Parts: sequence; structure tokens; C-alpha cells
Amino acid sequence: MNTLSYRRLWLAIGWGLVLLVIVLSLIPAPQLPKVGFNDKIEHMLAYFSLMAWFGQIYGARLKPVLALLALGATLEVLQGLSGYREMSGLDMLANTAGVTLGWLFSRLAPGLLAALDTRLP
Repeated sequence: MNTLSYRRLWLAIGWGLVLLVIVLSLIPAPQLPKVGFNDKIEHMLAYFSLMAWFGQIYGARLKPVLALLALGATLEVLQGLSGYREMSGLDMLANTAGVTLGWLFSRLAPGLLAALDTRLP
């Protein structure tokens, strides 16, 4: 894991992405933007993005994996309790697939964010 000069910026972007996933997971479904993908692909891409991002900051470690899996499961339970969204085991599976692929990406290409970091002023 490389030292990042802009670590606070990268973390702020990552936490902004987490907030975006939380909001999109908990707003009523009719208010969701239509992107034209199967929603399982959307789940997988969202959690891949989160894990790939935090994997660039923290490395392919177990803590971010477990935190993102817990986030996905918690949001699914909250959807089920909301009265206007549904809890889905298939969504949790898609979230898990996304985290797994993001972890693999972090293992295979660990220095991408560090390379960008060194090119900034």
C-alpha cells in the first residue's frame, strides 16, 4: 500500500460514494433514476465501485470487505422494513459479487490511485 498525498480527498470521495449508495438504497423506488440495467447489475457495479475504491486506499484487506458486506445486508434489511422497498436475497448476492470483484481488482491493480495521486500538483 502506497502513501497517498491526497488521502483525505480520496477518503472524502469514497465516503461520498457510500452516502450515494445509502441514499439510492433507501429512497422510494419511483424516485430512483432509470439507468437501463438489470438492478442486479446495478447492485454489483455499486459494490464493485466501493470495494475497488477503498481497496485502492486500504489495500485488499478483510475489514473493507466485511464493512461493505455489512452495509449491503443492513441496507437490504432496512429496505424490507421501510414499507416501500423490498428486501432481496438476490440483491445481497449481487452486492457480495460486486465486493468480491472489487477485492480481486484491488489485488490485481493495487497502485492505480497511487499513480494518479503522484501526478497531481
